[in-house]
Amino acid sequence: MKKLHSLLSEKKNVLSIYFTSGFPKLGDTTKVIAALEKSGVDFIEVGLPYSDPLADGPTIQDSSQKALENGINLDVIFEQLMTIKSTNTTPLVLMGYLNQMLKYGEEKFCQKVVDCGIETLIIPDLPMVEFENHYQALFDKYGLTNVFLITPNTEVERIQKIDSYTKAFIYVVASSSITGAKGEISNQQIAYFERIQAMGLKSKLIVGFGISDKTTFNTACSYADGAIIGSAFIKYLDHNGIEKIDDFVKPIRS
Repeated sequence: MKKLHSLLSEKKNVLSIYFTSGFPKLGDTTKVIAALEKSGVDFIEVGLPYSDPLADGPTIQDSSQKALENGINLDVIFEQLMTIKSTNTTPLVLMGYLNQMLKYGEEKFCQKVVDCGIETLIIPDLPMVEFENHYQALFDKYGLTNVFLITPNTEVERIQKIDSYTKAFIYVVASSSITGAKGEISNQQIAYFERIQAMGLKSKLIVGFGISDKTTFNTACSYADGAIIGSAFIKYLDHNGIEKIDDFVKPIRS
C-alpha cells in the first residue's frame, strides 16, 4: 500500500489498467505487466481468473475462461509474480473473489500476496460484516488493505463507513451493471459522480466499469482521482497482442 499510497497522494488523473492473469497465453502475465509498466500506466490491476466472476462482463469472463483453459491457477500466478518482484516498480493490485481465497486458505493466500510484494486487494464480493468481524484483522496482520466498491445504489451510510475503512482508494463503479465498455458516460452517471464528489470523502476515488478510452477516462478524472480501464484493454490485447500495448495506452495519456 505504501507505493500505491504515495502514488495516489502525489498524482492526479491516475491511470490503471486491468488485465486477466494467464491471458492471452499462460506465460503472458509478466509480459503484460512489463509492457504496461513501460507504457507508463500508474498502477496495474491483476485479475485472478475465476469460474464464476459475478462482477465481470462477457469480455472479462471470456478472458478468465481462456486463462483457466490455459492452466492458470493461484499457485501459477503467485509463481509468475514472484519472478518480477525485484524488477517491477509499478504498484500491483490483486482483484479476485472471496471463494478463491477461502479455497486456497486465507492465511496462505495472504502470505503469498505479501511474498509477491503486493499490498492491496479488491475482493468485490467480500461482505462488509465479514470484513468487520474477521478480514479486517486478518489483513491488518499481513499489512494488506482491501478496496471497497460503491455503486450508484450504495447508501450514504455505507459509503461513509467504507470511507472510514479505506487505506488505498474507493472503487467508484460507474454503473450498477457488470464490467464492460458502454460508450460515452451519461448525464446520469455524471450526476452520480458529482454526488459522491460533494460528500467530501477523505479517500481517493478511482472510477471503473465502462471506462474505455481517452474521452471516458478524462470525464471520469474530472470527478475522481483516476480511472481503471479493463474490458476495452482485454479486447485490444486479444486482437493486437502484447507488443502493441503501448499503442493502447499512449492515446489515453496524450
